[in-house]
Amino acid sequence: MDLTALPTQITNHSDTYIELYPEATLSSKVVDASAATDATDIDTPIDPNAIILAEALTDTTISWRIHNCKVSEKMVTQDKPLPFLYHYDSLEDSVKQTHPLTPNLLAQFNTPMTASAAAKLIGVSEDLIVSPWHVKVVGSLVVFSEALQLAVRLHWTNTGKATQQIYTQKSEDAIIAAFKDWQFFGRIDVLYKNGKQTLVSIDEQNTDSETILKIDDSADYQLLPATHALTLIAKLEADKDKLPWFEAAILERIE
Repeated sequence: MDLTALPTQITNHSDTYIELYPEATLSSKVVDASAATDATDIDTPIDPNAIILAEALTDTTISWRIHNCKVSEKMVTQDKPLPFLYHYDSLEDSVKQTHPLTPNLLAQFNTPMTASAAAKLIGVSEDLIVSPWHVKVVGSLVVFSEALQLAVRLHWTNTGKATQQIYTQKSEDAIIAAFKDWQFFGRIDVLYKNGKQTLVSIDEQNTDSETILKIDDSADYQLLPATHALTLIAKLEADKDKLPWFEAAILERIE
């Protein structure tokens, strides 16, 4: 597969999982696979020589390579406010004993504030309050097989929340700690250029009737329908420990 033909532009995404398929501007035309291909009932026989997308992408005998792993959003800061209770809980027990909770402090438990504001409210030095790093990193990568003429663009992040709070002294350590449980999320785009072999995706999220989606060969990326994307993400997450090339590429990019 000619890597120069793989589109490289990526799109910023929402922090939430429910907005899986925002409008995107790609460097090549995006084809909606749900409209460009036929979905049929699971009882329909599958071509015995067909490539099943989720199975192929997690097949360790296939020579998969990572291309264009990049960061599209990065936040690493200690300046974001937290509910007062987080600041108070970070105090040493000896400090809590000398500055017990008063009705006034209890009333502020869920009020977002900076460490500096919390210190003033409690009446202690700001140095006594440990401020966590707020970490949010979002990125994308393309995994491809030359033999299959198949490329899949995936998106990854350290958390599905607005940020992840990590208590470390250095920001570099916070980023590493945040990615111990990194995850795939969001839209998936498929680029398939092999006209000699059928490529299908199986929707296992549809509880009414599982479906088979035939993905035609195309010179453009095709947007995988949401339920098929969820199936593929679930498969990747389940087999992630057996697919170390993903984590290796991501960790190299964020360091």
